[in-house]
Amino acid sequence: MNIYDIAKLAGVSIATVSRVVNDSAKVSGKTRAKVLGVMEEVGYIPNIFARGLGLNSMRTIGILCPDISDIYMANAVSYLEKNLNKHGYDCILGCSGHRQEEKEKYIKLLLSKRIDTLVLVGSTYAGKGDNPAETEYLRLAAKETPIFMINAYVPGENIYCAYADDFQAAYEVTAAYIRRGKKRILFLSNARSFSGDQKRAGYEKALIDNAYPVDGALIFYSEHSIHDTRDMLLLNKKLEFDGVLATEDSLAIAAVKYAKTKNLAIPAELSVVGFNNSRLSICCEPELTTIDNKGEILCAVTVEQMISLLEEKVQPKEKISVPCEIIKRNTTDF
Repeated sequence: MNIYDIAKLAGVSIATVSRVVNDSAKVSGKTRAKVLGVMEEVGYIPNIFARGLGLNSMRTIGILCPDISDIYMANAVSYLEKNLNKHGYDCILGCSGHRQEEKEKYIKLLLSKRIDTLVLVGSTYAGKGDNPAETEYLRLAAKETPIFMINAYVPGENIYCAYADDFQAAYEVTAAYIRRGKKRILFLSNARSFSGDQKRAGYEKALIDNAYPVDGALIFYSEHSIHDTRDMLLLNKKLEFDGVLATEDSLAIAAVKYAKTKNLAIPAELSVVGFNNSRLSICCEPELTTIDNKGEILCAVTVEQMISLLEEKVQPKEKISVPCEIIKRNTTDF
């Protein structure tokens, strides 16, 4: 039994059945009752394709993230799905990784599913630096469907971005370290991305504003595991620091393990701050001071903008910046 059978039994068009399925106001009460009666009688359960027929909408949102095993990404997808389901939208998830060709391939794949909009979670989709060629594939995709980006910014028509104010958060933490007398503050990062660049810019601006040098030796990149990052810090005998600003909580925990191995007192001899306020931040000892970059709020704002565009035809804002919050725990004394 399919939508065509229901239309035939009810004596209406398939577009009318689709409108009933989608609770459209364009169907009279009498016709609606007739179609619903037939559906109940035969036990018909509509699928997403039946819902989309005649309405030019599948009420389905594509969500793309680089890696669903990442805690930040997993939380964001969960927030998005729950919010979208409240509005009657289903989701299709893709995990693209970070390679350019894979990101482009997955976007083409999701667009082929007749999605209503596409949501991209993570800074990787904004490319590295200011090279517009890296994000041209997004502007091309936006000609087919609206694109919403979370924790990234790419200028372009039909592209709408919501991101945390990572610059200001990194600036405030670095300035707080300086006020507490820290002399050598390590910037520990695992990615050169829109978000990573904003954090580094905030860190460097705070140093400059306080007449501190921007020392390249104190900008340390590691894409490895917690233990490997700890070991890399230990092996670098010339690297000395008394404060750490890490762009992820996992990297901050690597710094905590480094301090434990070196018998450095936390926070007296080494202070550590992470990013994301993930569950990891309360699983380590001491519990981690971290920056809450408001992922749940970013997702809620994105869904609100999306629904306004799809159902009310209200033009969303091109970009929305959400303030971060420093969650003070036991790895700092400020």
